[in-house]
Amino acid sequence: MVFSPDLISGVLGFLFTILILSYLIGDNPLFRAAVYIFVGVASGYAAAVIWWQVVVPRLLTPLLPAILTGSLAEKIFILVPLLGAGFILMKISPRLAGMARITMAFLVGVGAAVIIAGALIGTLIPQVEATINFFDPQAAAARNIGLAEALANGTIILVGTVTSLLYFHFGARPQADGSMRRFWLIEIIALAGRVFIGITLGVIFAGVYAAALTALIERISSLVNFLGNL
Repeated sequence: MVFSPDLISGVLGFLFTILILSYLIGDNPLFRAAVYIFVGVASGYAAAVIWWQVVVPRLLTPLLPAILTGSLAEKIFILVPLLGAGFILMKISPRLAGMARITMAFLVGVGAAVIIAGALIGTLIPQVEATINFFDPQAAAARNIGLAEALANGTIILVGTVTSLLYFHFGARPQADGSMRRFWLIEIIALAGRVFIGITLGVIFAGVYAAALTALIERISSLVNFLGNL
């Protein structure tokens, strides 16, 4: 009997779907076995992707020619990333783990700078520009939107943005009874921001639920089709 790849993949998909759905009756060894296999395969795949798409093209390929044929200055400059990688590998030994702090501090500092710059350039500034554009009559006319509708949309977005940001204002003053409270105007604005945040989280939850329901329907449909083909 010849087993085609489609048949093997179908049988595996059917088996693992049943194993995962077995969690509906409670945690059991079958479900844990499926999770362990999934985590192992995902870890192996991630390691292969990191090796072939990160380590080899971005570390070994640029460094090897410079080490073999580069000048003395290039070889000295190459020692910096190699020393950093060596320090990180020192974390394997508990006695030498402290040497990795230099590289880890550098990585954390650079990562924090990238995150802050990315938040400003990729989120905050575009959000401000998008909010301003809603009050642009020419942009509204280009989208076939009336001036009143554009102003209403812009006002709602502006109020939602400002109140949501002020919701995270944690400045408070001590009261006579010893409690800490924010200024009453900030409390009112924060209440409005809480409403906008609640609506946003509700929409996100509905999207996640719809995506999960779609995935469940697709799995059930594939199981029915697989059994029908058999």
